[in-house]
Amino acid sequence: MKQARHCRIPEGPHDLRRLWSEATPLAGRPLPDWLAAEDADDYRWLGSVSLAGLSDEERGQAEDECGELELARLVVDDDPLEGQLRHVYINRPRPEPVWSIGIHEGDAPWSLSDRPQENPVLTAASVTDVPATSVADPFLLFRDGRWFMFFEVVNWWTWKGEIGLATSGDGLAWRYEQIVLTEPFHLSYPYVFEADDSIYMIPETSQAEAVRLYRATRFPTEWEYVGDLLQGLPFADASVVRHQGRWWLFAETSGDRNDTLRLYHADALAGPWQEHPQSPVIQGDAENARPAGRIVAAGGRLLRFAQNCRPAYGTDVRVREIVRLTTSEFAEQPLGAGPILGPARAGWNAGGMHHVDPLQIPDGRWVAAVDGWRME
Repeated sequence: MKQARHCRIPEGPHDLRRLWSEATPLAGRPLPDWLAAEDADDYRWLGSVSLAGLSDEERGQAEDECGELELARLVVDDDPLEGQLRHVYINRPRPEPVWSIGIHEGDAPWSLSDRPQENPVLTAASVTDVPATSVADPFLLFRDGRWFMFFEVVNWWTWKGEIGLATSGDGLAWRYEQIVLTEPFHLSYPYVFEADDSIYMIPETSQAEAVRLYRATRFPTEWEYVGDLLQGLPFADASVVRHQGRWWLFAETSGDRNDTLRLYHADALAGPWQEHPQSPVIQGDAENARPAGRIVAAGGRLLRFAQNCRPAYGTDVRVREIVRLTTSEFAEQPLGAGPILGPARAGWNAGGMHHVDPLQIPDGRWVAAVDGWRME
């Protein structure tokens, strides 16, 4: 909680819970015009800020603090009778899905086991440089004998996702490092990969309606924007793979429906990219359209992971084998009868799971970064 000159300003969900417990119920108080009587139990009064008698500089500071309160999800309302008075209200904290990151292991990317005593390896509480509410969408890279993980961090102050970094010596125990990439728009799903003697990242930038390519200028903390690979649609969770001498890119494009998968291809990573003649290759199928992690080759198969977004976003993860991938043909089929990742009975992933990034290690086993959520 930040103690400003005129008020206390919450800095995270825990502060909202504390303020709610300290706030005054509205029973017996006049209700503001914007609040209906049937909703009064969901709000409490926190206090008031008076601008009376303040200098211009002090008034500006008080107004700035009121703006911070609104960014922190509080309601600041002008008194209808006294123009120099601002009343501050808080809405009842409600359960929300909170995402965390775990590590699974297995003999194949479609056969992974939880490490229940060690998971989750990263939570919102692991993030030290911004107030985080969730961490999700982890992608792995092993380089120079060290493990690197890039993932989405939901910044409580900015209401948007940023890209965070964690490191590990063994791929199992992780230490959070810092935020490495921010933009004015939401970022998530930092698909990181090596190509052409460089390290690239394609984070999800659907709010910008583009697939944006970034290159590491000083790995792992400094990244530069290279350019747009595609434009004009809300491309979600763009996933690329080099296969038989060409680049291929899958992305979901339907927005909140999560039911449309488009396919593009190019000679070079920088493009130009063209849409496959069968694209969209999936339409009207929210169980299999949206990508759920890196496309990998294993056991002579090319595998694409898919989020099941029914009955809700982030239910489980399916694996699909790509059996034909040419400039004129595309076909894939389910591998196995059900999900490879899903909700647990309790704990950090009790609500569901929606991402997997498997990486094969020298002894042949697979280590995978996964995510999951529960209501808090």
